[in-house]
Amino acid sequence: MKSSNPVFSRRGFARADGRTGRGVRQPRTLGTPVGSPVGASVGAESYGPHTVNPYADDGSRSPRLSKDAPPRGRSHAGTADGAMTIDDVVARSALTLGTVALTAVLSWVLLPLHDAGVGRSYGTAAGAGLLAFALSLVQSFRREPSPALILAYAAFEGVFLGVISHATSTYIAPGAVVQAVLGTLTVFAGVLIAYRVRWIGVTRRFHGFVMASALGFLLLMVVDLTASVIGGGDGLGFDSGVLGVLFGAVGIVLGACFLALDFRQVEDGVTYGAPRKEAWLAAFGLTVTLVWIYLEALRVLSILTQQGED
Repeated sequence: MKSSNPVFSRRGFARADGRTGRGVRQPRTLGTPVGSPVGASVGAESYGPHTVNPYADDGSRSPRLSKDAPPRGRSHAGTADGAMTIDDVVARSALTLGTVALTAVLSWVLLPLHDAGVGRSYGTAAGAGLLAFALSLVQSFRREPSPALILAYAAFEGVFLGVISHATSTYIAPGAVVQAVLGTLTVFAGVLIAYRVRWIGVTRRFHGFVMASALGFLLLMVVDLTASVIGGGDGLGFDSGVLGVLFGAVGIVLGACFLALDFRQVEDGVTYGAPRKEAWLAAFGLTVTLVWIYLEALRVLSILTQQGED
């Protein structure tokens, strides 16, 4: 199952026999209501004119179009895994995000902040963040989802968020953490509503634009970090002032776009009768995207608070 997010991406769903669905046409565009003729498109373009099921035995069966109807082609009824459902995605997402939230709260309460300055506290957060990133890379290169790896990633990500949030709230922007959490939930709800009512057309062009924009955004972040390390100061100025606010706003918009891609991939996985274990990858992708949005929102709020104090 593809996990589109600003950190990494996995190409295609994994078939029940372990192969990926690369080269397989997607069933319909986001703007095409479920049950409408294949190839009908409300958006600018579709992923392809043919309907195929990457989980079917011959790779050419129609997807499941109703919640209760079993998927055609390869059946998961006789396997221990079964077919993925929305309930599976919700349950695993709740477990993964709950792990992030729990470890964030524990790190906020139990890990001390260094009164000598925010830099040392950020160093502690950076260590946990690097471990979380390493675990995410390991999972992204695995052929199968590993619940242990995903939950370990969530735990270290929670430590990172807890320390950096506590330090930001204490030294930089009191109250920004609550606002960032509410902002992240608002973005999630807004994109979900827009997705459900078909206001967003997730087409091939949309996917390509989002991926290219995210790549450019990440490259700018790397250049900014390199410039700040070599030249000192604020680097390219993306961490302060109007430019920093605009850069953070772009990051939030990109995160919202990746949420739309994640929702589309979850819908396709359920429609095609993906193996139940793929729900872990769905939860993984959604968690990474929501963490991205939260961090960008925290950045914007911190910059705005500093500007208000000046």
